[in-house]
Amino acid sequence: MDGAWSSAAVRRAEAELMPKLPPGTLMHRAAAGLAATCARLLRHHPGHVYGATVVVLAGPGDNGGDALYAAARLAERGAAVHAVPVIGSRVHRAAAAALTRAGGRLTATPPERCDLLIDGILGIGGRPGLPDRAADLLASIGAERTVAVDVPSGVEVDTGAVPAAAVRADVTVTFGARKPCHVLGEAALRTGRLEFVDIGLAPYLDPQPLVQVAREADIADWWREPRADDDKYTRGVVGVAAGSDRYPGAAVLAVSGALAGPAGYVRYAGAAADYVRIKRAEVVCTDAVEDAGRTQAWLVGPGIGTDEHGLGRLRAVLSRPIPAVIDADGLSLIGEHPSVLTGRTAPVVLTPHDREFERLYGSPPGNDRAAAAAALAKRLNCTVLLKGHHTVVAASDGAVYANPTGHPVLATAGSGDVLGGFLVSLLASGMDGTRAAVAAAFLHGRAARIASTGHRTITASDIAAALPDAVGSVLSGAEAHRV
Repeated sequence: MDGAWSSAAVRRAEAELMPKLPPGTLMHRAAAGLAATCARLLRHHPGHVYGATVVVLAGPGDNGGDALYAAARLAERGAAVHAVPVIGSRVHRAAAAALTRAGGRLTATPPERCDLLIDGILGIGGRPGLPDRAADLLASIGAERTVAVDVPSGVEVDTGAVPAAAVRADVTVTFGARKPCHVLGEAALRTGRLEFVDIGLAPYLDPQPLVQVAREADIADWWREPRADDDKYTRGVVGVAAGSDRYPGAAVLAVSGALAGPAGYVRYAGAAADYVRIKRAEVVCTDAVEDAGRTQAWLVGPGIGTDEHGLGRLRAVLSRPIPAVIDADGLSLIGEHPSVLTGRTAPVVLTPHDREFERLYGSPPGNDRAAAAAALAKRLNCTVLLKGHHTVVAASDGAVYANPTGHPVLATAGSGDVLGGFLVSLLASGMDGTRAAVAAAFLHGRAARIASTGHRTITASDIAAALPDAVGSVLSGAEAHRV
């Protein structure tokens, strides 16, 4: 499991490590890693680093110092480096001197085009937004590639929000620890590809990061493979209460997601039974939840409606002392009838998008999506999967996870129904609620990427069809790393 630490936690770690090292060591470690990444990004330039035009937008702090020291290394290799102070004339003096000794220059008028622009404007201590001069320069310089130093300048480091002007990087080189802005909110979209430089902070960081990020190996470790002595019941039995006469597709998509998971048996209960039978012959159908037989976990909500009949289906599912995933109309019903969760002891996973979150919590998630998801999870004593490009999963104990596999094509009708079905299959197989939510989001995003390969548009059915390949890629990838 990877982690992302708050700016305060990183500062504490740096403060503990720095007295044990010669002065300037951390900055030089960071600059060396940054310069190496910049050199790789220039590999398509005819002279590689030699002769490349590099512009540095340098703030006066350590972030600017990292950028200038890295630029000095590029200048030593023959790059034409132009460093621009963006907050008055203040820059990191020692780093600026190193740059000029290496042949780089400080200037107020950089070239209009460059092969590489290095964003050294603001670090983790900077406020959101860019100085006016920095914003003007970014708009006026045509750069082939932009590299952010540690974080894209202008973003909120600890929340991932972008409330004002900020850098959009192709690559961000971060030092010592990932920061929440790399994995949360719009800032994650502005991070580009994240490259990590180890400067020795790991032993000094808090044991618990602000945000956790699952890797393939985590998903593979949690996955329940069928055993030789398994039957369809011991692998897990899923119940799906979705769809209606008006929305039969929600039922078909939800059971399609469930069939792609590790459970061995899927039961459907509802008015769309005839549609499910035609589309998915593997599914056993009944008209009502009460007639569905034994199950290990239920999905309820997609397409059930928000009338009394829909509420009755929700109550019927929640009356069973087994895990439940609640989505779509089920979430709207909880917003209107929160008492349906009263006394519930079995795990519940809620999967809202932003508007559904507002119905449940009373206000939208706002800029701090991780904190908002955690607050709702604590209030309702459940796991919350807050959908978005960088989906957030929050457990009732305060743990927060960011999903790294988001994909724009997931913003399509029915995608959430597939996710809910897949998630409940993980629950039925024995995975706990938080891990099931994290794994479902990860594999759902991976499936979207697989489905969109070679295609400009895809549907929720395409995502469901790609889920088995997504599972296979993750499990085989983890096995390959173990060999």
